[in-house]
Amino acid sequence: MARILLAEDDDNLRPFLARSLENAGHEVLAFSDGEDALPAFGSGQIDILISDLVMPGMNGIELARHARKLEPDIPVIFITGFSAVAMEALDTVDGVSKVLSKPFHLNSLVDAVRNALDDRAISG
Repeated sequence: MARILLAEDDDNLRPFLARSLENAGHEVLAFSDGEDALPAFGSGQIDILISDLVMPGMNGIELARHARKLEPDIPVIFITGFSAVAMEALDTVDGVSKVLSKPFHLNSLVDAVRNALDDRAISG
């Protein structure tokens, strides 16, 4: 399936999301913040970025901007508990496939990944 980079600062939520995506057949590289996640880009090995919007240090918007400079076609899915912040910030990032507001059902995340990958295959 896909190689997913997951950036989520919540230590309880991150492994739960990673496990759910792995159970759906994906390979997941999970990081607790944007700074740790950033070096994984640029190799062409990441198929999709899933990032929390609000994280300490490098937030999800900054991570997505850097990721898209290195891998311009990578789909981005944001997850957030701050949907008002998300809506304002979305116009500043290209390639956003979906924004999921916490709490969300795991099936919604798996569906968002599948749709983003389908859209990438059609346009790529």
